[in-house]
Amino acid sequence: MERIFAKPGFWDKPEEGKPLLKERSDIGAILQTLQQFSEGLEECELLLQMALEENDEETLKEVLEKSQALKKSMRSLELEQMLCEENDDKNAIVCINAGAGGTEAQDWSEMLLRMYLRWCEKKKFSTQMVDLLEGEEAGIKSATFTVEGSHAYGMLKSESGIHRLVRISPFDASGRRHTSFAAVLVYPEVDDKIEIDIKLSDLRIDTYRASGAGGQHVNKTSSAVRITHLPTNIVVACQNEKSQHRNRDIAMKILRAKLYEREKHAQQEKMQEAHDNLDEIAWGSQIRSYVMQPYRLVKDHRTNFEKGNVEAVMDGDLDEFIEAYLMNLMNTRERTSLG
Repeated sequence: MERIFAKPGFWDKPEEGKPLLKERSDIGAILQTLQQFSEGLEECELLLQMALEENDEETLKEVLEKSQALKKSMRSLELEQMLCEENDDKNAIVCINAGAGGTEAQDWSEMLLRMYLRWCEKKKFSTQMVDLLEGEEAGIKSATFTVEGSHAYGMLKSESGIHRLVRISPFDASGRRHTSFAAVLVYPEVDDKIEIDIKLSDLRIDTYRASGAGGQHVNKTSSAVRITHLPTNIVVACQNEKSQHRNRDIAMKILRAKLYEREKHAQQEKMQEAHDNLDEIAWGSQIRSYVMQPYRLVKDHRTNFEKGNVEAVMDGDLDEFIEAYLMNLMNTRERTSLG
């Protein structure tokens, strides 16, 4: 790589050289982390030997703390290596849609929204609510929000799919057990440099008054914007900002992200079903189950990773599920490359 940098004329086009410079920087950071890990491991071995010879509990405690820090450092490095696919480093757009089931599914959708916002908060990622449609009695029918942070899409892509809840319903006077479903769709925020061909003739743009809790209008002017992409029937909306112009810009950004995702994966029919056929958000297609009764367990059906502390998961403790998904993805890639 250094030989490439030394070539005549390389530094004459700094923009073209940026990817290589970033790659060199990334490799340097990895090597530095590995060097620090190796030195830390040697130090732990020496301290452990001293602690055992002298029966020193304080030193043993120090060894334990240092080894845990090393484990955390290596885990972070492994996670970074898993996030190597296209768009993994981008910000994310998250959409949550309640499945069939009325109030039950809408309450479940709001629980998922809180779970993801808590996870973002713990990661120190910034979020912005773009569109929120509340349920008639409780919960939400749908929500769309953006997540800004390092590798936000790379981590949150693991959450795309159907999420299933089993619990004793707080809305059922008979105390019966209910099963609810909600769909979570995650998209990478599209870079402005990526060209997505959107013709104005393909758009229907509607404006309306933004509504708050209970359907009450919070603005006197029609500042909220709904954009329908006619060829695909994708609908995006934004009512978060007071300015109609700003809401339109945000809605267009989300539309571009959704269209980019469709083109990238060439799955127009599949994506159409995910957006328009919410009645099919039901049994048999879930990626993860959250069981609160008769036992307590959260299980990911793709990786078989499970956790009994449901409260912690609902409070945003998702890292182990995300890591298990990424590890499974990496192993699949390796098997595919080996033929």
